[in-house]
Amino acid sequence: MEEPIIQARDLGICFAKGKQKKGRVKDLFVRRSANKKGAQQQDFWPLRHVDFDIFPGDAVGIIGRNGTGKSTLLRLITGVLIPDEGYVRREGRVAPLIALSAGFSGDLTGRENVNLVGALHGMSTKEIKSKFDEIVDFSELEDFIDTPVKHYSSGMKVRLGFGVITQLPHPILLVDEALAVGDAAFKRKCQAVIAGLLKEGRTLVFVSHSEGDLKKYCKRGIFLDAGTLETDGTVQEALDAYKAAEKRDAKAKADKKAAAKKAADAAKAKAAPAPVPGPAEATA
Repeated sequence: MEEPIIQARDLGICFAKGKQKKGRVKDLFVRRSANKKGAQQQDFWPLRHVDFDIFPGDAVGIIGRNGTGKSTLLRLITGVLIPDEGYVRREGRVAPLIALSAGFSGDLTGRENVNLVGALHGMSTKEIKSKFDEIVDFSELEDFIDTPVKHYSSGMKVRLGFGVITQLPHPILLVDEALAVGDAAFKRKCQAVIAGLLKEGRTLVFVSHSEGDLKKYCKRGIFLDAGTLETDGTVQEALDAYKAAEKRDAKAKADKKAAAKKAADAAKAKAAPAPVPGPAEATA
């Protein structure tokens, strides 16, 4: 039986409201100081009790509303975040199309950053050299490759980052709204690259709000709602569950608003002064 390339069991992570995820040395001291002062800490679980298996060659869309743990899940898979409950395991390295300009140094040139980011993701000097022209050609930065990145626009940084990450030979591809940036021509180039990587048999975990992109690349869908895995089936089944949840929430908000208005109208009517009788009524 084929083994999963990504496996999650009872996966959960807890955040402190108003704070970044614990883990940095600074955060440890801040938390320790707050605890000494008796400060109350409010925690919430962006993901909890999540179980799934993803197999080599799968293309899985992660679907859900903003704040339901989609990007957090990708960061748990990469190992950037450490779970507080359960585990997530993966076999093989990850090519993360997440925060595409992350890792760039503004004081270094585009050329130097290609070498830096490629090396950080495990590419050898020989591999980077062999792929360099292709990276520059894709990013269309031939005239700026020896310019410090701090002078790049955000779009130029994204193009360079996409060019580097898609050259990684890693078997797992994580995409977080990367196809939602850039102009139409750049999106078409990105879509062609993603399609090519899938034909090679890469495993894709794809976070997107675009129903068209989800249906184009993914056969399977996982719908996350309020930090829990609600649906794991076809992309259409996950999208249907997502739309049904949106309708339920919209109805609940409308009902709550109507109830609040009714209560306010009743309170207003109760507080209104009694009408003053006219002359005829007073002498009757």
